[in-house]
Amino acid sequence: MQQMGLNEIRSKFLKFFESKDHYVKESASLVPHNDKSLLLINSGMAPLKNYFAGVEVPPSSRMTTCQKCIRTGDIENVGKTARHGTFFEMLGNFSFGDYFKRESIKWGWEFVTEHLNMPEDKIWVTVYEEDDDSYDLWAKEMGFPEERLVRLGKDDNFWEIGIGPCGPCSEIHYDRGPEYGCDNPDCKPGCDCDRYLEFWNHVFTQFDRDENGNYGQLEHKNIDTGMGLERMACIMQDVDNIFEVDTIRQIISAIEKAANVEYGKDSKRDVSVRIITDHIRAVSFLVADGVLPSNEGRGYVLRRLLRRAARHGKLLGIKENFLFKLVDEVIKVSGEAYPELVEKESYIKKVIRIEEEKFNETIDQGSEILASYIAELKENKETTLSGENAFKLYDTYGFPIDLTKEILEEENLLIDEEAFNEEMNKQRERARSARGNMDGESWKEDPLSKLDSSVASEFDGYKELKNRGTVKAIVVDNEIVEAAEAGQSVVIVLDKTTFYPEGGGQAGDCGVLVNDDEDIVIEITDTRKGANNTIKHIGTVKSGKVNNGEVLKTIVNKEVRMASARNHSATHLLHKVLKEVLGDHVNQAGSLVTPERLRFDVTHFEAITKDELKVIEEKVNEAILEALDINCENMTINEAKEKGATALFGEKYGNDVRVVSMGDFSIELCGGTHLTNTSQVGMFKILSEGGVAAGVRRIEAITGKAVYEYLKEKEALIAEVSSNLKTKEDSLAQRVTNLLEENKNLSKELHDVKTKMSLQEVDSVLDSKVDINGVNLVATKFEGMDMNTLKEVADNLRDKLASGVVVLANVADDKVSFVVTATNDVIAKGIHSGNIVREVAKVASGKGGGRPNMAQAGATDVAKVDEALKYASEVVKTQVK
Repeated sequence: MQQMGLNEIRSKFLKFFESKDHYVKESASLVPHNDKSLLLINSGMAPLKNYFAGVEVPPSSRMTTCQKCIRTGDIENVGKTARHGTFFEMLGNFSFGDYFKRESIKWGWEFVTEHLNMPEDKIWVTVYEEDDDSYDLWAKEMGFPEERLVRLGKDDNFWEIGIGPCGPCSEIHYDRGPEYGCDNPDCKPGCDCDRYLEFWNHVFTQFDRDENGNYGQLEHKNIDTGMGLERMACIMQDVDNIFEVDTIRQIISAIEKAANVEYGKDSKRDVSVRIITDHIRAVSFLVADGVLPSNEGRGYVLRRLLRRAARHGKLLGIKENFLFKLVDEVIKVSGEAYPELVEKESYIKKVIRIEEEKFNETIDQGSEILASYIAELKENKETTLSGENAFKLYDTYGFPIDLTKEILEEENLLIDEEAFNEEMNKQRERARSARGNMDGESWKEDPLSKLDSSVASEFDGYKELKNRGTVKAIVVDNEIVEAAEAGQSVVIVLDKTTFYPEGGGQAGDCGVLVNDDEDIVIEITDTRKGANNTIKHIGTVKSGKVNNGEVLKTIVNKEVRMASARNHSATHLLHKVLKEVLGDHVNQAGSLVTPERLRFDVTHFEAITKDELKVIEEKVNEAILEALDINCENMTINEAKEKGATALFGEKYGNDVRVVSMGDFSIELCGGTHLTNTSQVGMFKILSEGGVAAGVRRIEAITGKAVYEYLKEKEALIAEVSSNLKTKEDSLAQRVTNLLEENKNLSKELHDVKTKMSLQEVDSVLDSKVDINGVNLVATKFEGMDMNTLKEVADNLRDKLASGVVVLANVADDKVSFVVTATNDVIAKGIHSGNIVREVAKVASGKGGGRPNMAQAGATDVAKVDEALKYASEVVKTQVK
């Protein structure tokens, strides 16, 4: 059989079905589109479900694809076996009510024998035991030998998921030879041994199963086939597992070089190599499709794979960040078929590098603490890590629970998952309590929900700030009333209003409601949406008595509305600029627009740098100065999409939408209020940037008059500081630099004095050394020392001691610090500074750790310091071999 590369097999398959009038559709994103039932695409037909269901019209009744897929159900087995993987490619050909069994079987046989040139005597076929049509097509029309044609039951050759479309299957198998088989002389497909490898499943969707288990015939029958590309490559390259396939083996070669190991020589190392190889393929494709590391959903899948690969790199002895470099190999072998890898190369590397750096910050400390937990378990002959300790690792040190479980399994230990989950639930409850009721007034508690649905409010305040409306409901003390008098807090509902209700991130309007005679005045401080499509004007009756049915003038506070509009229009400009500066991966993740400022949350994987913020601010101001006309149009959602409008976070859109365009610069769907020209924003100033969640950054900014007030405050501050430092404003920076340098020098002098005084005590301290089973131990206490000085003293004592252990404690500000250091010769005898400091610190209600030669800890019980130092000799005694 001719050797054939993985990329060649993919190309041949797609070209073959293109020659059979199939539309070649590129692989869908790994992130499902309009499908909440899936976290990630896990099969070739998953992106096509709506076509099969008739919900969407396919671009052609015949299609063929090579779909990238992710499955993490067996992630624990990846690397441990030669066949498990999280990322794979699935070849498939599909018919939506066009051809059926005859063509599917005929073309399947043609491709396998004439284009892949597989030996016919090695091919076996299975059909569903009741599917005589498929059996006859294979045996009579195709002339396939019946001795290699096997009927199997529903478990093997019938595809169905609950009620709905389903049907029989016909699977094509490859006979790998008796050396892979069992002792059964009648061995054939369906046997549990590894001899017969299924590589192409043809599903004939012809039935519709109802709730009673009846199978009715579908009016339009479909074809759905699936061929695992990696599995097919194994056959065509005559290798036993997916990690020996040409493209995957190329990635392994790069790992061998990075780790300076040879794959296939050590079973334990091979597991790590396979895990890294599989996971770097998966994470490269996930990032290319817009997934960012986080602690939930798809982001958690990505983070878990990435961190698992990073840890196994450390097990191979790779100390530096290396995963992002392997992206080059993934692109070399897959970039031609998946151009998004090439287009987003730098972005993929950046995301992976940053996440790897973050993980490296936590893994060393977490691994050290977990190692101490494991040592305690073994010392106490216990087998299960407590849920409390596992949660502490997760919550305090950012150590992934999956990684904890994996490391424990390697040591044949367990984790108390029930207790861990209890701790997680407690944390969630604390978070909920801290948040309080973030939803404000509940519709269930809103008395307006009792009104007839015909009582609704119409907002007509986009162009006008003044109009008239008729009172349809009055609420006082959460009860619907007929009238309200001066002094009462009220909620007023009108049939029409110019007051914008809080929504889409924009705060509600304020202003006044008055009658024509102006003897009824209601001050409105907030406007919100109410039940049954009502708009609630929240405020206080200042004068008069307002009755149900009263006609009132709606007068919106122009200054406040304009301030909100400036900030809202600025968010649209900011959104566009962020995509230009940071990349197309940026999407809005939340916003708040008030008269005072704007807050804008975006998806981004790292802190936005000062230089980037400077460019962003400049570009927004440039757009403001271009004086772009702002146009608001109503149109259908499809028309808006065709125009290229961007949907905003948190909005629910019906068929009719409002599109806000700022020249050709920005086009977004938005129901908020805006300016008529960008020049009305005045000026845009970023106040802060920071992270609010994994992969989400927040920008806060001001516009218009607020920028002017901000600059005035800064001017006053500069003037005050200049006056206090007795210098001119243009010399202020240099004056501060000089003061900092003076302070630095004084601090160094003070530190040197303290160190000198402490080192003078070294000789007398050495006189207190004791011999513990042949190991010198010095244990003593100091007061008022900083940690750097304490370490210097410890190093000096160790060097003068020449051989032994130094345990120092320092008491300052009602806190205790411990430092332990040891010489190399006693380390060889079993001494470990990290273990010593951990046990000593416990006595004083503290904790810590470190390396064999140097470690430190902190504690809170000052009264127990002497007892802790005394205990040091007992700890050393247990360590000496």
